[in-house]
Amino acid sequence: MGQGLDEIKQRLRAFAEHETAGVSPLYEHLAGKAAEDDEVAGLLTTAAPGEARGTLLMAVAHRLIQADPIHPLSRYYPSLGGFDGVDGETWPLFREFLLERADKARALIEARYTQTNEVRRAALLYPAVAMAAKQAGGPVGLLEVGCSAGLLLGMDKYGYRYQCDGGEQLVAGPAKAAVGLHCSIELGEGAALPKVPKKLAIAAKIGLDRAPVDAGDEDELAWLEACVWADQPDRIRLLRTAAAAQRKDPPELVAGDAVADLAATVRRLPADLPLVLLTSHILTYIPQELRLRFLAEVEKLAAERPLWWVSQEAYEAALKYVLPGRDELAFRATGQSVLGLVHYSGGKPAADLLAQTAPHGQRMTWLA
Repeated sequence: MGQGLDEIKQRLRAFAEHETAGVSPLYEHLAGKAAEDDEVAGLLTTAAPGEARGTLLMAVAHRLIQADPIHPLSRYYPSLGGFDGVDGETWPLFREFLLERADKARALIEARYTQTNEVRRAALLYPAVAMAAKQAGGPVGLLEVGCSAGLLLGMDKYGYRYQCDGGEQLVAGPAKAAVGLHCSIELGEGAALPKVPKKLAIAAKIGLDRAPVDAGDEDELAWLEACVWADQPDRIRLLRTAAAAQRKDPPELVAGDAVADLAATVRRLPADLPLVLLTSHILTYIPQELRLRFLAEVEKLAAERPLWWVSQEAYEAALKYVLPGRDELAFRATGQSVLGLVHYSGGKPAADLLAQTAPHGQRMTWLA
């Protein structure tokens, strides 16, 4: 436990400049101010290793304001019905609010992880999982590592509408889906539109997470909502809709480690099913040594059964290890993640770069 204050302030600054700029005016402003404030940034010093990030500080503040929605700060939080834009009072109110509740804030920071379960990412992953299932030649087993509440595991139940830059629309998923997702697709040079089948043949599914979230528990769901950026209320509404739909047919979620417990979790799926392994914005949050161990474990599993790995991650956190030499795709250079499909044949990876993707699933540039 415990991180250096200078490193935390640097992370807050990077969060403001590279992740929130032009996307979330509220968080860009608050994170930028927090990066210059020892007391506010210092709240993160008790976070678990690797967790002292702007996303966690903003989620903790969001959770505390959810619990006190009549506080004047709430008028800057569209998620709570606020409609004021950032002004000269936003930071002073935020700072005072958080420091008055410093003990509560530290308790949440020590106990919680950033656990987004961004439902819109299913629209990015769907074409890649469909490609894997087509290559597998039949129904597949789906395992998501870092599943949070497992909402992405419901991707076969969602409806999709892809708006192409030429005006064409691609439609997939059940006609009367409770959850409808929209994603815009641009085509890279020489690329052709992806094939998106009407149905995904997923015969079994399971999620693995160090702390799975029960989306049927209101307090747990409130934390997931708090992890959504407060000036993007549409994302929260979608989260609630997907959580309600999931209650009708909840997937199995397993508490465990992404490396140590991966093989045991795979064995919970029928042995005759080809395996599609899914990671989305998870490997970014673990150190390189653990990423390498994860990839080594995946290679071992691929020697036992047909295996495809679908990743939607920062290039430098995932695809770089199996498709090196494409540093121009790095998140720090583009602000975008990449969608990759890796098929293991004879235990060795063959990687395809499919798309560059906006982090929250709203658009992608298809490259394949």
